[in-house]
Amino acid sequence: MSLGEGGGEGGLGFETLEGYSWPTITQFSVFLENRVGQLLELVRSFTGTKVRIAGLSIADSADCCIVRIMLSHSEQGREILQKSELPFAENELLVAELTAGSRTLGDICTALLQGEVNIHYAYPLIVHPHGRAAVAMHIDNVELAGQILRDTGFEVICEADLRT
Repeated sequence: MSLGEGGGEGGLGFETLEGYSWPTITQFSVFLENRVGQLLELVRSFTGTKVRIAGLSIADSADCCIVRIMLSHSEQGREILQKSELPFAENELLVAELTAGSRTLGDICTALLQGEVNIHYAYPLIVHPHGRAAVAMHIDNVELAGQILRDTGFEVICEADLRT
């Protein structure tokens, strides 16, 4: 039997830490040749679809580059990348919104450091869900990081937030 909000069917109306999975957002790391026009081709592959690029980071070398992107619709984005025959890998990232007030990126880093959570890399989102800045982070312990950020007043967002 499943109890709902207010005692009906569904959820109980409160959260438990046990078994809770923090929302993550899929990041696609697309491998491109380091030559003129490659990024434009990648961006254009989403033209005319509901998929938009919500976050972007580029790491390049002499021969190739890795374009890390977060998409508003990851399932459809995956299909587009597969049809484009572009090599890519996927990772799950935690995205925290800088809440209203004086909350800063430094506050995020401080909170995670106090919890001994390592940030492997991070980058800002192009879109601002709820009108606030957000940062995507590849973190070594998503569950602990999510709890720490929530406890210190940050909002952890999910893919649906990127669609607004």
